[in-house]
Amino acid sequence: MQEPVSWMIGGAQGSGVDTAANLFARACAFAGLHVFGKREYYSNIMGKHSYFQVRVHPERPVLASCAAVHLLATFDVETPMKHFRSVVPDGGIIFDPKLLSSTVDSPPNMERRYKQDLKAYLTSKGRGLTLEDVLNDAADRGVRLFAVPYDDLFRRLGQKIGETEYAKLSRTLNTMAVAVSLALFQFDIEYLDRAIEDQFRGRARIVETNQVAARVAYEYIRETFPEPFAFRLTPVPVRQPRIYLQGTQAVALGKLLAGCTFQTYYPISPATDESVYLESHENVPLFPNGKGHGGPDKAPVVVVQTEDEIAAITMAVGAAIAGARASTATSGPGFCLMMEGLGWAGISEVPVVVTVYQRGGPSTGLPTRTEQGDLWFAIHHGHSEFPRIVIASGDHREMFYDAVRAFNYAERYQVPVIHLTDKYLANSTSTYPLFELDAVRIDRGLLLDDETLAARYADQVFRRYEFTESGLSPRSRPGQKYGIFWMTGDEHDELGHITEDVVLRDRMMEKRMSRLELIVRETPEAEKWAFWGEPDTDTLIVSWGSTKGVVLEAMEEIARRTGRRLGFLQLRMLWPLDGERLAEILRRYARLIAIENNYSAQMAGLIRRETGIAIPHKIVKYNGRPMVVEEVLEAIQQVLQKNASSSRTVLRHGI
Repeated sequence: MQEPVSWMIGGAQGSGVDTAANLFARACAFAGLHVFGKREYYSNIMGKHSYFQVRVHPERPVLASCAAVHLLATFDVETPMKHFRSVVPDGGIIFDPKLLSSTVDSPPNMERRYKQDLKAYLTSKGRGLTLEDVLNDAADRGVRLFAVPYDDLFRRLGQKIGETEYAKLSRTLNTMAVAVSLALFQFDIEYLDRAIEDQFRGRARIVETNQVAARVAYEYIRETFPEPFAFRLTPVPVRQPRIYLQGTQAVALGKLLAGCTFQTYYPISPATDESVYLESHENVPLFPNGKGHGGPDKAPVVVVQTEDEIAAITMAVGAAIAGARASTATSGPGFCLMMEGLGWAGISEVPVVVTVYQRGGPSTGLPTRTEQGDLWFAIHHGHSEFPRIVIASGDHREMFYDAVRAFNYAERYQVPVIHLTDKYLANSTSTYPLFELDAVRIDRGLLLDDETLAARYADQVFRRYEFTESGLSPRSRPGQKYGIFWMTGDEHDELGHITEDVVLRDRMMEKRMSRLELIVRETPEAEKWAFWGEPDTDTLIVSWGSTKGVVLEAMEEIARRTGRRLGFLQLRMLWPLDGERLAEILRRYARLIAIENNYSAQMAGLIRRETGIAIPHKIVKYNGRPMVVEEVLEAIQQVLQKNASSSRTVLRHGI
């Protein structure tokens, strides 16, 4: 079976690496190929190293990132110095020959630790410390080198378009790097033309210049390197419409479909992109064919950038009280500041949604790197006790549907819902078949309209916190006749008036907390977890969130190599956790393996607390980089081969 092709481009932050990667990915998507892209960058505006890896397959979806690189496109010194060892034999490195004499000390922003390690490596090989030595080392492993004199190509471009100013010509550098790559892959440049038109839509002059630049670079490769490159990209028929999107866009689109009309945020990496995307799509037609789903046919949404995260959560809570489907988006440090506001929503039974894009912590931590370190925090967020729902998405498709589901959960059960995702999913990109919209339903719970209020409460007082058999009380919006109520962050009676009465306190606490059991009882098992792989096996992998893709690819590779098929239980609703049913499932398997992007294996700890079952084998990673297929594959195989009673494996891959 053909393996995915892995392409990578890198450069200084602010130099257009993301634009180049999206051009490459879009070109592949237009050609009917499946695409998955991983973006890595520093918490720095300009200068430090960033890179983007795109994996492409003609037949099946690509689910995760990998360590191997088939073609590395570079135009600076730092990128080849950092990634040359990732390029596989018969792979290739594109480089600018004017940089060959640059030394390991040349890149001003390259970490001292990495420079020391690279010097030690080159010295151990008996090599010098220049870029030429680095490339020669790669060549000795069978990597092909492709010298691309970008300055010469700029001059050719200038002659074709009548431009002499270097600064303007050099803006096409990234497009040229993509065109060079596609030429080596023997990929039709027509698809790059379409990608350029799509990327720079509405800017005809920029489109034209970049298309000419692409042809200059493409023709240079065809003329200079006639020997075919070992790896190819071949267009395939497009059998169904697809979308190409980023994780934050998937969440934003899901919120629009859910009928979210109020979103707040304070800028924070990596969550900001979601709100910025919503700001640019504040009135979107959802059903051009006229088919509804119980929600709005258009999605008007007000997006407010607040002065801080305290204001973000409290404004969202206020909007939810007023009857809006309201949410906020943040990351770890901002989520910390929302603690009191979320507690207010908890005691007042306000259905608000918080999307948390996990990143490396604690404190400022690793602002632009990934982690799954906030699970325990989300479950215990806030002082004292109040019910909440915590869900986690495993890919972009789930992010879209979970965004809808979060609002349904919040309004049905009148609790805050915390939707966990992470930087890896937020900033990665992928192609998917168009999401099915007709199956989406909107559940607003016990929110009463004017007619129902009049019928029920014209002759009696509306009790917002009425004691009911289910523990759920009717809701009204402020200003509705017959629906007047009081709200407070204090303990209260059925009307909402403050009380410290011991009997009422007991009843109110039990009323609120009882809905955790209700949620477990009413939630379909398919929404609590998903099972993948072979049910009749002795080994079960348990994981959650963004590790889904890498686990599935590793399992598939193990089956291909050894014929051994494993099971994978992906937890989707982390809280409340159906411990009783989960324990029944886990007891079927002789060997349990937990895989998580955090230090403590937080999900495994939660499972032990709620089921009494300890997962003996733990594979964890916490260096801020996502897991890649090769390291997860190796770690699982070690567990299977060693047959030890318990183990802890720490994954270290990453640049």
